[in-house]
Amino acid sequence: MGKYFGTDGVRGVANTELTPELAFKLGRIGGYILTKNTQKPKVLIGRDTRISGEMLEGALVAGLLSIGAEVMRLGVISTPGVAFLTKALSAQAGIMISASHNPVADNGIKFFGPDGFKLLDTQEQEIETLLDQEDTLPRPVGSELGQVNDYFEGGQKYLQFLKQTVQEDFAGLRVALDCAHGAASSLAPHLFADLEADIYTMGTSPNGININAGVGSTHPEALASLVVDKGAHLGLAFDGDADRLIAVDEKGNIVDGDQIMFICAKYMKEQGWLKHNTVVSTVMSNLGFYKGIEEIGVETKQTGVGDRYVMEEMRKGGYNLGGEQSGHIIFLDHITTGDGMLSALQLVNIVKATGKPLSQLAGEMKKYPQVLVNIRVTDKDAVQQNEKVSQVIAKVEEEMAGHGRVLVRPSGTEPLVRVMVEAKTEELCEHFVNEIADVVRAEMGLSE
Repeated sequence: MGKYFGTDGVRGVANTELTPELAFKLGRIGGYILTKNTQKPKVLIGRDTRISGEMLEGALVAGLLSIGAEVMRLGVISTPGVAFLTKALSAQAGIMISASHNPVADNGIKFFGPDGFKLLDTQEQEIETLLDQEDTLPRPVGSELGQVNDYFEGGQKYLQFLKQTVQEDFAGLRVALDCAHGAASSLAPHLFADLEADIYTMGTSPNGININAGVGSTHPEALASLVVDKGAHLGLAFDGDADRLIAVDEKGNIVDGDQIMFICAKYMKEQGWLKHNTVVSTVMSNLGFYKGIEEIGVETKQTGVGDRYVMEEMRKGGYNLGGEQSGHIIFLDHITTGDGMLSALQLVNIVKATGKPLSQLAGEMKKYPQVLVNIRVTDKDAVQQNEKVSQVIAKVEEEMAGHGRVLVRPSGTEPLVRVMVEAKTEELCEHFVNEIADVVRAEMGLSE
């Protein structure tokens, strides 16, 4: 990670850390780096529903126009929608304005290349280098300046693509949708209604400040209640930019990204679709995921946390399924990034094709109890060199005697240290995670 770019673009509190001035420079410099070999390059911009989106969009557009780019504004759309359309419309770059699952005060800017993939580390470093230097980039004038147009039809083009990825319609299925008051708010209901599902919705009334507020993939409890109340076959919860999916079975039980990957891997293997018989996951995946995957005869590759690292491994090895416990699932045969709505379609398609309830499909993978604690600190990266933290981790691992797992790491997108423990019982998880978290709090300097 660099000074500006984290594991998923540039993020910060909008208007204090991620300012319009920085957004202007990102548009100008990022646009130049990605399009410098093209005359009148085409750049797409999408955003989620948070209140700061239009402010940052305006600044980005100004920066792009100043280098002569032709800008197409997509309006409110999902992150994977921008990735898909960048490639489908033969644009030179795509930009998404979103902080994903983060609170409304945060926002972010992430870039996509002409192939629809997120930028390479080398490209981000090239942008970072110019951000702190005197601006000597070209300044076209007159007719060489860029222009901006709206392309709100992009959402429909993206939905048409999504519908073509499944073999079944969903007639007869009752599906509950939680759109987090975010980018999926209008897209997901249309998508599932077009596929003949009976739908119930929540989190579909964005007002600029309610994105992710007690709803969406990080708060699936309300969706679980809706599923049970309505007698739905399953529920689907997206995050603010709809690149994540967390599901709920017909009994109201949460089905996380590990379980979704397990279900999809098993079905894809049975259909002969799983390339190299392998799924790519991160170090955060549950021990039960690895045991379940092994039992069905599928191999795994493990990466660091972050869907970009999953993607790198998938592209390197030629794999077509990977993801994270948090709900980023990548179906590389279809799209170049994690996509919550695409994942939802694949999951519902399996429910329809097999005739099995989601509880049965998910129940074939036995999860280990897991507890995750997030600790807000002043210097998140120092945790990896702290001797006392290392000592308490070693002590806990010795007590586990091979029947559990500890992971302590800095967040890639927030000023947090994440402490995760898996053990035989919930009580042991709580005991061990609190033992480690107490040391982290004492050592790392808590921030407000």
